[in-house]
Amino acid sequence: MPPTPESSSTDGPTGRPTPQFGVPSILVDHGPARVVAVCNQKGGVGKTTTTINLGAALAEHGRRVLLVDLDPQGSLSVGMGMDAHNLERSIYDVLLGGTHVTEVLERTEVENMDLVPSNIVLSAAELQLVNEVAREQTLARSIAPVLSDYDVVLIDCQPALGLLTVNALTAAHGVLVPLECEYFALRGVALLQDTIAKVQERLNDRLVLEGLLATRYDAQTIHRREVLHRLVEVFGDTVYHTVIPRTVRFPEATTGGVPIIDYAPRSPGARAYRQLALEVLSRWDAQ
Repeated sequence: MPPTPESSSTDGPTGRPTPQFGVPSILVDHGPARVVAVCNQKGGVGKTTTTINLGAALAEHGRRVLLVDLDPQGSLSVGMGMDAHNLERSIYDVLLGGTHVTEVLERTEVENMDLVPSNIVLSAAELQLVNEVAREQTLARSIAPVLSDYDVVLIDCQPALGLLTVNALTAAHGVLVPLECEYFALRGVALLQDTIAKVQERLNDRLVLEGLLATRYDAQTIHRREVLHRLVEVFGDTVYHTVIPRTVRFPEATTGGVPIIDYAPRSPGARAYRQLALEVLSRWDAQ
């Protein structure tokens, strides 16, 4: 369960009192990792941005983080400064080529954060996985050897509810859903919930909905404020208190191949993802 907010006279963007999240504990030992699928079947909602920046913010607190790019577009890999078009090996080789995941791991410039990259070659994986035995568990089997080396694994899913996404949900302990505050977001969450329920029933009974994260938020827009408040009405404390603002700093940081907390550490976007990391850790500690 999410932590109970401390009493506050100031309501945050979600219309609830903004809690004060404590300083996370210092880890003496690492692993096994909590695996989180960053998922939404709608594109352009900030999945990759969230994967990169939440990962970097968690790494600031001494967590060992592994990012897994499970999108054939390779946006996560590009966002971390890699040339995705010219990879010698990628997550595709791990899933279907018999390559050990440690052979594909890339160190990033962010301390404590590594990456398993992807590119367009992964687009062939869904068709090829269809004929595999226990095809939904392929990713879980592939990353299992390194889970003891990390505290958090964040999987950046493609904007579709196909076999690759089902693999991510089967491997994960939880699902984090970034979404824009617009009408169709509400319908999209309902569809994703159906998929999560089926995976829970048939493949992964430990899977939980970590939370809904409002992204690209503009408080000056009445519609976005109304949708955010409606999200809280429907989903309650499943909606994170942290809200990610719309800012030009995000695409600038992506172009530079670095997280926003390094590119513009004092920007509202950087502050938001640092707060999200504290909120996420606080929720995990309360479980």
